[in-house]
Amino acid sequence: MKNRLGILVVCLFCQIALGQNNSRKPLHGQVVNSKLAIESGYVMNINANVRTFIGSGGLFDIMAKPKDTLLFTGLAFQAKKVVLTEKDCSNVLFVVQLDLANNQLKEVVVRKDLKVKSLDKDTQKYVDMQFEDDKQSTAKNIAMYSDQTIKYGTDFVRIFKDVKKILTKNKDEVKPEVIDDMAFIQYSRANFSPDFFTKTLGLKNDEIDLFLMYCSNDPESKRHLKPEEKFELMDFMVNKNKEFQKANVAEK
Repeated sequence: MKNRLGILVVCLFCQIALGQNNSRKPLHGQVVNSKLAIESGYVMNINANVRTFIGSGGLFDIMAKPKDTLLFTGLAFQAKKVVLTEKDCSNVLFVVQLDLANNQLKEVVVRKDLKVKSLDKDTQKYVDMQFEDDKQSTAKNIAMYSDQTIKYGTDFVRIFKDVKKILTKNKDEVKPEVIDDMAFIQYSRANFSPDFFTKTLGLKNDEIDLFLMYCSNDPESKRHLKPEEKFELMDFMVNKNKEFQKANVAEK
């Protein structure tokens, strides 16, 4: 009796697993650009951990289902991430637009502008509105007095204290914006030599952007973007490369 129950449980799990795999269906798609024809590149389904090549005319086929995340890369084109919808999977041909790559390095961490409030006008305006002595009075050195002070000059000590107070007040309000996938790719390319990707990680030149896009999908990738954390980011990439290489085996 126990053996039969065990067999039924195993069969049930097998049916569930097969049902999950069968829920993905072939997705016929095309990658396009308004200026250049896309004849090569990669499409990767990170949920299924499989990838395929982009062929002639930008056409591709890959197993997918709604809510799967697809990564697209191609030479001379910016990498792109797309989360599939029900409509995408039901279309006869799923079309994806890729933009031409921009070689200019973007700022990775963009901070919001710090707006310094104007100083107290009620006190400063009285200093600004005062005038020189009457012309009939005894001539004086109005530029500098013997005690090295400037007559009716601006109180820079007070200004410094006011500005310091404003900066301290707004310190906690200045937060970095979310780093997007393209910024992460460009940051990584700028801070690591090509040999790190091709020799240390064993990637092909046309696989590098796909790999970096794959890394950027992990929130952990955004936590090591300080110059002093370069080794932590390197270690993260080495570990992610092990997962990435499994997709290569699945493809073959």
